[in-house]
Amino acid sequence: MSWRQIVPWVLVATAMIAGCAPAEPEQGGRSDAELPAYSGAYPIRAIATVGMVADLVRRVGGEQVEVTALMGPGVDPHLYKATRDDVQTILGGDIIFYCGLMLEGRMSDTLRKIGRRKPVVPVAERFDRSLRIGSAGHADPHVWMDVSLWSRCLDVVTDTLVRFDPKNAEAYRARAETYKMELTELHDFGKRAIATIPESQRVLITSHDAFQYFGRAYGIEVQGIQGISTESEAGLRRINELVDLMVERKIRAVFVETSVPRKNVEAIVEGVRSRGHRIVIGGELFSDAMGPSGTYEGTYIGMLDHNITLVTRALGGDAPARGMQGKLSHDLLPSAVSP
Repeated sequence: MSWRQIVPWVLVATAMIAGCAPAEPEQGGRSDAELPAYSGAYPIRAIATVGMVADLVRRVGGEQVEVTALMGPGVDPHLYKATRDDVQTILGGDIIFYCGLMLEGRMSDTLRKIGRRKPVVPVAERFDRSLRIGSAGHADPHVWMDVSLWSRCLDVVTDTLVRFDPKNAEAYRARAETYKMELTELHDFGKRAIATIPESQRVLITSHDAFQYFGRAYGIEVQGIQGISTESEAGLRRINELVDLMVERKIRAVFVETSVPRKNVEAIVEGVRSRGHRIVIGGELFSDAMGPSGTYEGTYIGMLDHNITLVTRALGGDAPARGMQGKLSHDLLPSAVSP
């Protein structure tokens, strides 16, 4: 390995070790006006951090773009630490997309530093700040839980690829338009389905506070055991508060997440049952990661279809057992939840 190959790795590794304190993130190192036009061979090598972002880039990029996702199914991006192989993958990409809003934790600082040398795009940091949810000065990064907001992130990916590779602009725009119609259908399904849950039961209790955008978009109260980041610890007081809430309102189900340990949810179930209330774990929701690669749930639309369908049916609402288009890999809970 020559010194020219070693220096970039040393610079990035140093940034990874140093880390950064959570704060309102800056955008990538290059402005939109500085985005260079692609002049290499096809397919373009695009790197994405999480599956939801990778899915956007794949749907827009088509055959012109080869997408590599750093974090696979079941991986928690809040706690993820980039490996040396990850950094080499990023450095080998032609363009990098990430969510932003500190979803990727300390990795965000590394991405911004790499952005001084190549295009690095935070897809969730460019829409109106008034649409964001947050507390203590930190924006909630889980914007994909509101399909209408994620559609705005689709616009960011599309505009970026059009500027980066203008000779394929027409193809990118056409794919994006098709995908946007699918997202509109999914958003409308979410509003219709959640509205069928009895009003007293419209409370979504889950492992961490990843569903606030979901709650705002689809009209359901959301209570997370942990905070926005899974690094926070759920205290006994918080668990007792949620036990009281579930008993008082006779909530029938609580949910676990595929990328978060389930011990705190199990503690709530035990507490509720100890007070004589019937309760079940309604199933696993996808929060910070999609389903297995190659499955319907391993796509963004499949991920949200699963979540909407599961929440609706577990809380007593009406949604097809196989989801919006009958594509879910297995039947979800029946509307009447058994004890």
